[in-house]
Amino acid sequence: MKKNRVGITGQAGFMGTHLANSLNLKADSIELIPFEDAFFDDLAILKDFVNQCDTIVHLAAMNRHNEPQTIYDTNIRLVKTLLQALDETDSKPHIIFSSSTQEERDNLYGKSKRDGRKLFEDWAEKNNLAFTALIIPNVFGPFGHPYYNSFIATFCHQLTHGETPEIQVDGAVKLIYINELVEVFYKAISNQLPIPNSQFSISNYTVPYTAVKKVSGILQLLKHYKTDYFENGIFPNLDDAFELALFNTFRCYMPQEKFPFFYKKHADERGVFVEIAKTNSGGQFSFSTTKPGITRGNHYHTRKAERFAVIKGKARIQLRKIGSEEVINYDLDGDNPSFVDMPIWYTHNITNTGDDELITLFWINEPFNPDDPDTFYEKV
Repeated sequence: MKKNRVGITGQAGFMGTHLANSLNLKADSIELIPFEDAFFDDLAILKDFVNQCDTIVHLAAMNRHNEPQTIYDTNIRLVKTLLQALDETDSKPHIIFSSSTQEERDNLYGKSKRDGRKLFEDWAEKNNLAFTALIIPNVFGPFGHPYYNSFIATFCHQLTHGETPEIQVDGAVKLIYINELVEVFYKAISNQLPIPNSQFSISNYTVPYTAVKKVSGILQLLKHYKTDYFENGIFPNLDDAFELALFNTFRCYMPQEKFPFFYKKHADERGVFVEIAKTNSGGQFSFSTTKPGITRGNHYHTRKAERFAVIKGKARIQLRKIGSEEVINYDLDGDNPSFVDMPIWYTHNITNTGDDELITLFWINEPFNPDDPDTFYEKV
């Protein structure tokens, strides 16, 4: 089967990173064409890029700037430069444009999205090509830039870095989690959106929001995560899909030096008692024994919250964010029971670095489901 060659402008951004990581998991049907922001500054390189693509997802855009006119000018320039490269190479990919519900608002960011969409529509109509615009609500998720991508990113960063969040407008916000949005992008790429003849037409698709929350309600939840989890290591209730998504988002803003998180140890004549985890949601506990020098793991998750607790022996836990080369090392010793939590989209492993048997306890908030895998193997 011929693979769909997909290019993502703005691949290094918040949405682009998540989309690229997810498409890399579909290598049987999709070939991701690499993109760098610098391509827009060299038309020859940009032309080579567009010439390789069957589908282009145009995410590259400026969201915020002190001068609103700069936002408008930048976003329109990116659209026009991309169209120039397409025309000069006679390339005819399916263009998928990331627009925003702010199209309806009286601001220059929304106007840049509305006018950019119109430029793409005119180009597609002139060339009798497919074009799909996704009208996207407010997006949140791990690795968003605070003070730029989302108020949720800003709140998470502030609460985990000793700052005090302030609510500017306590309105009800329509939201979609980045994983849910990525699934919409994939359906658009594979022509599975519920739009008639989307493969051969100009289509505007309003992406459904999946939650409506007041800003104050979200901040209240995040403050609970700070008090219970960030300060005391207690997992919140994660049964609700939105709250699980919000927690995974919050978790990714915690400084690396927050871990290892040391337990309180209670000792008497009977021995030592250590409470492994307090939690208000269902999950799965397990343990393993590992011989000296053996490594377990080398995989990552896209949904699950997970904890490794070393209670006997010595171990090194390693984490690496997918798409990064930086390896984070944590050395744990069962004489001082401690734990490290695994963020989503971080591949991780554990190695017995001692001379004796290693005993590790594990907790995960979601039982294994063979019909909906969430574990993907990649070495740290």
